[in-house]
Amino acid sequence: MRLATRIALAVGVTVPLLVLACGWLLLTLVARDLHHAEDSHLRSRATAVAQDARTLLRAAANDRPSAEENRQRRLFNSALDVGVRLVGPDGTYSGGPQPDPSVALPAVTRAPVTVRGGGRSWRAYALPVTGAQVSGTLWVFEPDTASRAQIALVRKRVVTTALLAAPLCALLAWAIASAATRPLGRLRKAAAGLDPRTTSVRLEHRPTGIVEVDDLAATLRTVLARYDEQAARTAEALDTARSFSAAASHELRNPLMSMGTNLDVLAHPALPGAERAEVVADLRREHGRLLGMLVALRELGRGDLVEADAFRALDVAEVADAAVAEARRHAPDAVINLRAEPAPVRGWEPGIRILLDNLLGNALAHGRDARGRAEITVGVGLAGGHVLITVDDRGPGIAPDARQEVFRRFHRGPGSTGSGLGLTLVAQQAALHRGSVELAGATGGAGTRCTVRLPALDAAPEGELPARRDWLTVTAERSQGSHKEPS
Repeated sequence: MRLATRIALAVGVTVPLLVLACGWLLLTLVARDLHHAEDSHLRSRATAVAQDARTLLRAAANDRPSAEENRQRRLFNSALDVGVRLVGPDGTYSGGPQPDPSVALPAVTRAPVTVRGGGRSWRAYALPVTGAQVSGTLWVFEPDTASRAQIALVRKRVVTTALLAAPLCALLAWAIASAATRPLGRLRKAAAGLDPRTTSVRLEHRPTGIVEVDDLAATLRTVLARYDEQAARTAEALDTARSFSAAASHELRNPLMSMGTNLDVLAHPALPGAERAEVVADLRREHGRLLGMLVALRELGRGDLVEADAFRALDVAEVADAAVAEARRHAPDAVINLRAEPAPVRGWEPGIRILLDNLLGNALAHGRDARGRAEITVGVGLAGGHVLITVDDRGPGIAPDARQEVFRRFHRGPGSTGSGLGLTLVAQQAALHRGSVELAGATGGAGTRCTVRLPALDAAPEGELPARRDWLTVTAERSQGSHKEPS
């Protein structure tokens, strides 16, 4: 059932009921006013003829028939338009319109009462008449038919009004409701033609001035926008999963084939012990490389799919302290120094930890001097509205023309046994936090300095992530510079 029809039915039923309720109240008030007018008239007539009634009772008590007859005539003449009944000790005198003598009268009260008899009703008022040697009761009567006729007329008009109001109000309500819901119908037609699965066209709505319709249109636009956002994130997740599978299958093929060859060699019964130990060492290296690559691919996928609500205020110095402590446990022969001061950012704590772990892991793997010793210095501090993270090593360094290449996926230097994703993870997390990363020569001698710049807490945009997050799906030829956000 249409909304306009529902409104019309509701109004068509409600309005007559309201008219009848108001009519009942009106009838009650009119009846009370008419009774008050009748009662006032009866009291005034009773007061006006009371003296004549007293004189009549005195004449009857003195046994003077002629005077009694004259006083009776005078009483009836002065009563005018009301009926009079005088009840005394010597008899009853009545004249004018009044109930039949057989109708029992109620006890004397101070207020007028209704007396019914012979199919008619009367308003009656009793006034005690007392004087010198006389006492009696004067009743005055007035037919109740006039007031009943007026009340019946009002009742008829109320019912007629209610019967006429029902269809008229229903028709008027239907017309108004149809006009009011017309924008809603247009909105329904516009929304019915949208299919987010097959078209990118979205709801276009012009303000109608009707708050409910405009609010509904805004809600629909919000729902469709959220659908688009979730569909995009779902597509990104699917691309990430496909890329993870493709990258894993491509990069793991050679190590697995190498491990298979080594296993075949180990199966040879005449293999010397020295060669067997060398093959086992190769297997361990390949196993570590495979494990590291799988972990790195997983971390790349996490970074591409992290949501904005995972970011919060945190202190990079605290995360750096935990990362350095972990690196010292894994490389007890290395010297790792930390110079850190409070450096608050709005960030994803696992991502900051991934960044620091991979910077330290890269420095430990490639930053050793000619004697194989590792001396690493980590610095964290604030500078010009940015948080600076620096990692210095004393290794052979990186040629200037190769400093961008090392951020590409699966880029490995000569003799490297790593996954080729460590610095890619660093670049991903820097870009994810609206920062940048660059490589340079170490200060004061040989080695490499890696510098990461992140927006400080008071300068970081809240609830925003980079528009492009495709570090796992990007092709191997794309460089870190294409992801780097401006500082």
